[in-house]
Amino acid sequence: MTSMMNCSSEDDEAEVDELERFDDFTLASSWERFISEIEAVCRRWMADGPKNLLEKGAVLVGTSKNLYKAKCELKHDKKSYSMEYYFREKHTGKVTNWDSTWHHLQLAFGVTEFLIIAPQSASGVVLNPPESSKLLSAVAIAMSNCCCSLWPAFVPVHDPSRKAHIGIQNMGTVFTRRFESDCIRSQVPVKLMHLEGLYELFVSKFAFSTVDFSTHLYKVQFTMKLTYRTIPCDDDDYMHEAEGENIESSAGAKGELHPRSQWDDDCPWSEWYSAEDPVKGFELVTIWSDRTIESSLEMAEIENSSPHEAKMWLLLPTILENLNHSQKVKTVGFASQLSLLVVALEMSFEAQFLEDFVSVDSNAEKLRSSASIPPPTVVARVLKELFHEGVEALDFSKGDNKSSRAIKGAPSESLFAQFCLQSLWLGNCNIRAIAMLWIEFVREVRWCWEESQPLPRIPVNDTIDLSSCLVHQKLQMLAMCIEKKREANAEFFDATEGKDDVPSHIEEDFLSKPGPTENLHVGTHSRKRQDGLDDTQEASNDLNALEVASDRIRRGSAGGAGSMTLLSSCQRMHVPFTQDAPPMTEDIHEERLHAVAAFGVSSSLSAQLEREILQSDMSAFKAANPDAVFEDFIRWHSPGDWVSEGSDEKESGTRLSGDWPPRGRLSKRMSDHGNFWRKLWNDAPALAAYEQKSLLDPNREGEKILHYLETLRPHQLLEQMICTAFRASADTLNQASFGDLNQMKSKLDQFYLTMASMLRPLQANQLSQDSDIFEDLKRTCVIFEHVERLTILAVSLHRKFILAPRLFQAIFNDYYNFYLPRLGNSGVEVDFHKEFDQRQQVWIDERNVVADLFIPPTSNQSWRKVLSMGNLLNGHEPVLREIIFTMRDDVSDHHYSTHNSMGPQQEIETYRMYIEGTSNDLGVSLSVVSCD
Repeated sequence: MTSMMNCSSEDDEAEVDELERFDDFTLASSWERFISEIEAVCRRWMADGPKNLLEKGAVLVGTSKNLYKAKCELKHDKKSYSMEYYFREKHTGKVTNWDSTWHHLQLAFGVTEFLIIAPQSASGVVLNPPESSKLLSAVAIAMSNCCCSLWPAFVPVHDPSRKAHIGIQNMGTVFTRRFESDCIRSQVPVKLMHLEGLYELFVSKFAFSTVDFSTHLYKVQFTMKLTYRTIPCDDDDYMHEAEGENIESSAGAKGELHPRSQWDDDCPWSEWYSAEDPVKGFELVTIWSDRTIESSLEMAEIENSSPHEAKMWLLLPTILENLNHSQKVKTVGFASQLSLLVVALEMSFEAQFLEDFVSVDSNAEKLRSSASIPPPTVVARVLKELFHEGVEALDFSKGDNKSSRAIKGAPSESLFAQFCLQSLWLGNCNIRAIAMLWIEFVREVRWCWEESQPLPRIPVNDTIDLSSCLVHQKLQMLAMCIEKKREANAEFFDATEGKDDVPSHIEEDFLSKPGPTENLHVGTHSRKRQDGLDDTQEASNDLNALEVASDRIRRGSAGGAGSMTLLSSCQRMHVPFTQDAPPMTEDIHEERLHAVAAFGVSSSLSAQLEREILQSDMSAFKAANPDAVFEDFIRWHSPGDWVSEGSDEKESGTRLSGDWPPRGRLSKRMSDHGNFWRKLWNDAPALAAYEQKSLLDPNREGEKILHYLETLRPHQLLEQMICTAFRASADTLNQASFGDLNQMKSKLDQFYLTMASMLRPLQANQLSQDSDIFEDLKRTCVIFEHVERLTILAVSLHRKFILAPRLFQAIFNDYYNFYLPRLGNSGVEVDFHKEFDQRQQVWIDERNVVADLFIPPTSNQSWRKVLSMGNLLNGHEPVLREIIFTMRDDVSDHHYSTHNSMGPQQEIETYRMYIEGTSNDLGVSLSVVSCD
């Protein structure tokens, strides 16, 4: 029209004037245009359908899984309004009452799809009653113009806190439904807090006011939902009750308050910290099935009934949320302390020696200003726990996961693992505190060495666990050295006391001298031969009886080597006791391998060690077989180097067989000129194993180990501490008892493998201060926090539902699936503000277990009950009561029934009232159908 007015020609102006004169009779008002806009939007939404609306940007409503809304903006009289269309993606038929995914208006009025039109203002409500009526009229006219649309429309009114709405729905050509809701926030009449009064309130909406409701019968449909919550534990209540108990105690009692026991006092992590119970309480929803009520007396009976009579119980645990990214709660646990230990590893490159971190003259001003050293009393307490309270027998397999050994740390019960765990909780786990504790730790270890005292938490055996970290291996080796020193001291003491003066030369031909045999064993090769000659033992004994005894004395014999005889004297060959090979730590093994690769076997440390072991075996063999020659030793020690030319020695190696001496020859390797083995044989003295110098020099090895511990670089210590601390912390959690939760066991197994992969670079001892491993370690700490949280939750739920295992597993599974995306494994975008709201149905046989969770309120909690609403559960009244009353009328004989668009249906819900109330407020929503 503007373009027409800008035309220059007279004809155009005349035409425009004519059109303007025509428009004067049909010009739409702003009210009509507003209705037209609403109608156009509604027609567009109807045409699009749910699928297209989702593609055009419809959003999910709140925590619902199937309710979406589309939104548009409208203007009328210089005011802006928003109109929202709420719809479901999939129509699943009529929604039953108490659907937890319902919108508040759906629950209040029993509708499925609906419209909300509201002003775009700070309050979002219409405060002017004429304006609200005008908006509803506009929507009603627009909807009637759409013909096929039967969406109810609502307008928010009054104060926002009242959640009040008015609404209208065109149900065809005959019926119209009107909606109204409001609430009372204070001074609720006592009568309306009871079921009888609420029933009469509903009846008053369609009965004459002069009727006595208690005497008239109305068939009203009734259903109810009651919500109970456990009372949070109140410290003041506990203290008051504890004081009361002390006052009532005996006259001789001091009246001291006992420390309050924690829920996790007997959990494996309680030695290190007390975890807050993640289950803060429970919310129980009881649903009463639909029934027909004919009088207010029936309502009074229902109010006095037990919640156990309800049709359905739904339980929701209130779980503490610690991982809200916008407001993260600081928690103390293994994960938090391990993250501090990672920071200490980063700082460990600041100095070359651990003493530099605690020295007053240190130049690390940044360290001294940001990290503190624990007081001596605290360090002394930790050392006492490590060295004086852990001497009992230990089981290193306790709590170990099958994948635990993949992490190169120390067993969780070992001395070094306990040192690492103590370090986590010493002050704020900074590098200076760790350095101080390590220095004092090594001093205690040296004291044990110098005083020949056993190392606590280190079982003494003949093997070293090479799958553990190097510090643990060194402590194992040191424990062996201390034991050797103790044995040597004991033998010296016995000798000076004259307790062992039996002449050693008085021995029979086939016996060896008794003595300590912890470091002695029957040679491996002799054992192999004896295993194959057991069937000839009887013949060997006969041979031994006929054998001419030698005038040379055998020493250190472990018995005959089957039917094998010596080449020179035809005497039976004896197996000697031999010394064990000295134990070696991982670094010694690597040193030997490097020496072999660099210099060859003949000049290496490996060859020297092999020389000592071989010479010891030769000496022991000579002592047990005085008439033996070099070939006899080869036949026993290295059978592969003896080429037999006759029959098997097992059958013909004796004088009785007539085939003596056994025929054969040395292999080419052993028969070469200048053979190394023969030279050793010629130089080896005839000494039994107990007469030889030990292959392990405990004094030398012990001092070497202490030197390693005292000069260990800071970053090398922290690398081993992190591996051990992660493994020991995970092993501690693994000891928790949480029942048969397969997904939790699988998660722990998976986490061990994740830790082993993340911690593997620390074993190479090639870290630098700018290494990328630190970010990986921090991510591992985050994963540890998730696993730790789930483990503690599993333990808490298991304890509460130990008599209802099905319910326990169902609740944990629900939360695990809710929490799983936060672990970063699902690829799904995570809403950290979303709360866990999955309710689990309680079976009939589980209700007593759930009821026991609602501990009766104490006397100091009685103030919480203002007005009793009835239906008490162990003294707990419902925190929320929701009721739906409905009245249905027959419309078959109505004068509009022939035009009724309701089809074959002969009854409609003419009155519906939804009531939600507590002791302090009451909300009422009413919908009424009329045929006006």
